[in-house]
Amino acid sequence: MTDMKIVTVVIPNFNGMKYLEGCLSSLRKQTEQRFETILVDNGSEDGSVEYVRTHFPEVHVRAYRKNTGFCHAVNDGILLAKTPYVFLLNNDTVLEETALGALVRAMEKGGSRVFSCCSKLVSLTDPGKMDDAGDFFCALGWAFARGKGKSAARYDRQEACFACCAAAALYRREVFSQIGLFDERHFAYLEDIDVGWRARLAGYTNLYVPEAVVRHAGSATSGSRYNAFKVEKAARNNLYMIHKNMPPWQLALNAPLFLTGTLIKLCWFSGKGFGRAYCSGLAQGLIMSAGISPGRGPVWSDGMKARRKKAGMPGKVQKSGGLKACMKVQRELWLGLKPLVETWR
Repeated sequence: MTDMKIVTVVIPNFNGMKYLEGCLSSLRKQTEQRFETILVDNGSEDGSVEYVRTHFPEVHVRAYRKNTGFCHAVNDGILLAKTPYVFLLNNDTVLEETALGALVRAMEKGGSRVFSCCSKLVSLTDPGKMDDAGDFFCALGWAFARGKGKSAARYDRQEACFACCAAAALYRREVFSQIGLFDERHFAYLEDIDVGWRARLAGYTNLYVPEAVVRHAGSATSGSRYNAFKVEKAARNNLYMIHKNMPPWQLALNAPLFLTGTLIKLCWFSGKGFGRAYCSGLAQGLIMSAGISPGRGPVWSDGMKARRKKAGMPGKVQKSGGLKACMKVQRELWLGLKPLVETWR
């Protein structure tokens, strides 16, 4: 029984062959070896699938002919998993040998109300600098990675965060049965904030685990930290995410600060040459939100329901987000301004 698998590692991949050797080799070196690995390939044309099948035969490969998006890829991996935990891992990462073990210990020590545990993401090229020390969402309507670009030595304490960055995060699989999987309407960007938000509304906790060090290149698929595709999709998803997770009274309460935050971002992105992409994303977000009652959560397609049923996951997602839960989240949005200032300082 010592080799019983407790973790399924799910790696979404799209033309990421140049990173795969480093990522998969670091998995082989983990001190925690009770895991299996699934690589979900989104129509790569760089030989990724053939490379993995040849050089890493222990990895199960699920290959699509086209890019189905990050959310669809990781959902497939979660549905295929039979283990209590699922570790979502970007292909442009390299794990320290004790990273996965540290996440498992934190999850087990935290108990059944811990939904996710995120790694200490540091720069792949400069490990002394932080990439992500837990994700937060603040009252300006901004999602952000705490500590990005700061000294990694400053972020050595385990603590709760609003959500976990899915670039290297361990999730309790059974909770997805209650809150639903990643919302595939996102395609990519902010889907991890959204699922963490839904977990918070359901009374679960998300943890930052500094002992789990993972080096991360960042933006390996989109090509750069800021580009028109990423700016547009993030703006769209942010508006949609707020609408589906906040009841009308909470939307009204936050409207002045959200509007301020939107105007600040519009000015900032316009200065970077992405003003049109940002406005296009906002327009798309309004369209996506049309017809959805505020605070109702994601709208699940018949196809998603069928996939859940086939995987043996309960078909009905429980509704969460009563007044008490929303007030707790609201408090976190106000408190989220503090780590935002610390990250910018």
